[in-house]
Amino acid sequence: MTLLDVRGLTVRTDDGRTLVDDLSFTVDSGERLGLIGESGSGKSLTTLAVLGLLPDGMTVTGSVELAGTQIVGAPEKRLTAVRGRDAAVVFQEPLTALDPLMRVGRQIAEPLARRTGLRGRNLRTAVTEALLRVRLPEPERIARAFPHEISGGQRQRVALAMALACEPSLLIADEPTTALDVSVQAEMLELLDTLVREREMAVLFVSHDLAVVAAVTDRALVMKDGRAVEEGPVLDVVGAPRAAYTKALVAGARKLESALDLRSAR
Repeated sequence: MTLLDVRGLTVRTDDGRTLVDDLSFTVDSGERLGLIGESGSGKSLTTLAVLGLLPDGMTVTGSVELAGTQIVGAPEKRLTAVRGRDAAVVFQEPLTALDPLMRVGRQIAEPLARRTGLRGRNLRTAVTEALLRVRLPEPERIARAFPHEISGGQRQRVALAMALACEPSLLIADEPTTALDVSVQAEMLELLDTLVREREMAVLFVSHDLAVVAAVTDRALVMKDGRAVEEGPVLDVVGAPRAAYTKALVAGARKLESALDLRSAR
């Protein structure tokens, strides 16, 4: 069953610049699609358009149907109902998603309360369980902390706990590990894979990192200057690219990997 159906999506600035150009793709229930591209390719704008979160000064045309709801042109009340229930997002920098003046536990409690109706002690227990699911030690201490009082890796796990609190059908992960150390990145990817698999959730995974996309998705769509240049099974796209731009991305990634291998061997 098709969960997300994007057809002819175009995003323009008020001065007429086209940032996403006639983009079409689908994500089925339980499927994992990777959006690959360099900075400025339009992949993050695409995820914002999917949730109706584009900033002021941009207009969107085309069709974005998410779990049966048309997102383009929808009133804010309808979009609010879709966010969290049908799709939730984890951003690259969790500080952009977390309220710096609100304790972590309360930020997780709010979506949990909306979904479950829990209150009081039962809600506090659910918050603790949500933090344990994302493998955060000392969940009671984390729940009492403000975002700036915990590490970047812990904040990203909190953001993931918030996104999963409403049990969405689609998880949008926009460069969720880019800001993390390599060791923490590997742990986060493994955690993400496990939690998504357990819930049979669909994923729209955005990254410039080909290796990461190959590790966590089934299918990939490569973007350049707001347009799709190649799409297919992720191992085919990475292992035998057809488009010149994709070939250049793969060659660049291999060159970087070789340089890092040489450096580590010194």
